[in-house]
Amino acid sequence: MYRVLLVDDERIILDGLTRAVPWQDMGCAVAGTASNGQEGLRLVRELKPDILLTDIRMPNMDGLSMIAALRSEFPRLQIAVLTAFRDFEYAQTALNLGVCRYLLKPSKLDELYEAIRTMTARLDALPPPAQGAEPEDDPAAAGSGAGNFIVRQALDYMRAHCDGHLSLSDVADHVYVSQWHLSKLINRHAGQSFFDLLSRMRVDRAKALLENSGLRIHEVAEQAGFSDVAHFSKSFKRLTGMTPGEYRDSLGR
Repeated sequence: MYRVLLVDDERIILDGLTRAVPWQDMGCAVAGTASNGQEGLRLVRELKPDILLTDIRMPNMDGLSMIAALRSEFPRLQIAVLTAFRDFEYAQTALNLGVCRYLLKPSKLDELYEAIRTMTARLDALPPPAQGAEPEDDPAAAGSGAGNFIVRQALDYMRAHCDGHLSLSDVADHVYVSQWHLSKLINRHAGQSFFDLLSRMRVDRAKALLENSGLRIHEVAEQAGFSDVAHFSKSFKRLTGMTPGEYRDSLGR
């Protein structure tokens, strides 16, 4: 029996899905329900279901990032979206992330049944995972598109917040994955560590400030997100071959 998790912020939808679908006849059993995305994420990690049927537009949750996080972390997980959100580009992105079906509310039961049968058929066709393999390294299910999506989201967030105190934990929380998983994805898809990327972003910001402002070196360091001038100068020279002062002098300022 395949284990199913249902996620929707409308209790009536959860109750209806639990009762209306002949889960046992379809080789499935409802393992749990969640009324919001955060709870859904927690239950996926706790229960490790085979199938997730979820809304994608819920309060305090970026649905696409949630889907990407789950597809990256659990590439064998089969996901169908049941939502009232009618946006073609959004739906296309969800499907590109590996969602099996994007169903619009109110959905007909035969559409729902077809989605469930497709997901169970896909699960039937998967070979057993290699013993000792990590879920994201499973060659039987592609999660690379989701991984790329997560890294793009993470890099965008880092660029927007690199001038302040920013930790790997902050960014991981933003894209709904663990610190360990995000670190591994960044190394795999960006070819650098989180801290190397963050230093480069801050140096790029410092270069722009040195080029376009009359700020003192210690003020540039602070506004670029460095904790002290010594660390700023060391990072700047490592990445540019010059100290901040030498860089400013090279511009003729």
